Amino acid sequence: MAYTTINKPSVYFDTKLYTGNGGTTTVTGIPFEPDMTWIKNRSATGDNEIYDKVRGATYRIYPNATAAQDALAQGLQAWTSTGFRVGTNSAINGNNNNIVSWSWKANGQGSSNTDGSINTTYTSANTTSGFSMVRYTGTGSNATIGHGLGKVPRTIFVKDLSASNAWRVYTEATGNASQGELNDGTSFDSGNTSMWNSTTPTATLFSIGTHGSVNTSNRSYIAYCFADVQGYSKVGSFTGNGSADGTFVYTGFKPAFVMIKNTATNSSWYMYDNKRPSVYNPNATVLFSNTNEAEITNASNSEHPIDFLSTGFKIRTTSAARNGDGNKIWFIAYAEAPLVGSNNVPATAR
Repeated sequence: MAYTTINKPSVYFDTKLYTGNGGTTTVTGIPFEPDMTWIKNRSATGDNEIYDKVRGATYRIYPNATAAQDALAQGLQAWTSTGFRVGTNSAINGNNNNIVSWSWKANGQGSSNTDGSINTTYTSANTTSGFSMVRYTGTGSNATIGHGLGKVPRTIFVKDLSASNAWRVYTEATGNASQGELNDGTSFDSGNTSMWNSTTPTATLFSIGTHGSVNTSNRSYIAYCFADVQGYSKVGSFTGNGSADGTFVYTGFKPAFVMIKNTATNSSWYMYDNKRPSVYNPNATVLFSNTNEAEITNASNSEHPIDFLSTGFKIRTTSAARNGDGNKIWFIAYAEAPLVGSNNVPATAR
């Protein structure tokens, strides 16, 4: 039975929908003050944009692009105790556009971490929810960096803030000599020793090699680190079977959000959640981290890509991108509600 110490997952991760007004909008209704917010226009073509407190409001990076960080006064301008305020930027506040935001709770701006050979500028870590944000300056030499989680991160996203470089993704599922690109649909490579220095993260540190996109001397980087927390989050992989009666993936909770990527093929990073409606299947509406496309809903009753169930999710498509036969497919999932709470009381999501 999957017990948890987080009885209300939405106080650490939450999906919030809103309608843009083309002016200034304060988005409310999030059960915490966010430390990182990822926003995507559902109605129109536009970049994914990520803002976080380690880098500061108005500073954006794009999961679907290699561009360096930039500042936009009309982007996300501030966080509030129940949400955030955005300006006129059409990508995150287009007039009458449907927008989605995903927000995480870390530990504010954080503070310096001296656990590794590189002292971080800021490490903002939430040891309860297994999420941290780490800002560091590269040295050009093999190095270690403190992530602050107190548990092993199973996935790490790294972005060069100073220059145009791909997002680099470490996953436990593919190992320390492999990497993917969040902004690109290419398959994960193998035998890459210069990215993570062929070293698996520990409960204290993650390692970087000499590759320029994670460790160029005097460049600034951001790393987002994700760990498993029983009953709240699950990071791992499953093997596709190529069938419409696809793989069931046990998480120990009913998901509120699932992101998947076939590591073996050239395919997009698919993002699903329990808030964006769909005609035939309530969880089938999809966005992609690696493109600026508007939202796509399942086209017909015969296309049911994914079901969110009380203890996990089930793939419902023959699509190779999401269910390639024999392929290793990475995922991260967050809970709507745990199966059983900390007092051993059933807490199955309704």
